[in-house]
Amino acid sequence: MNNYETVFILTPVLSEAQVEEAVQKFEELLTSNKCEIVAKEKWGLKKLAYPIQLKKNGFYTLIEFKGEGTVVADLELAFKRDERVIRYLTTKLDKHAIEWAVTRRAKRKSAKA
Repeated sequence: MNNYETVFILTPVLSEAQVEEAVQKFEELLTSNKCEIVAKEKWGLKKLAYPIQLKKNGFYTLIEFKGEGTVVADLELAFKRDERVIRYLTTKLDKHAIEWAVTRRAKRKSAKA
């Protein structure tokens, strides 16, 4: 099992319920393919660095998961087919990136407390 991290941006015209439903759809895709979701972060509505499809904002979501390499192709195909997704990026994490992700999550947790 490999560690992966995927960040995707949803179109800003969605309601909060629609955003949650879209994120839930991708989580269910991962769990149905026997992946373990390690962490999920909703970054909320953020300004894009440059306009994408004439949109200047988007809802960012990050999901870290463990799974086989074949699931990445299925996940990215689902991103391509979903018109709510305007950008996505999935990366495989090495041991240094995993350590960094753990410390980043700990910092975010301590900052919220």
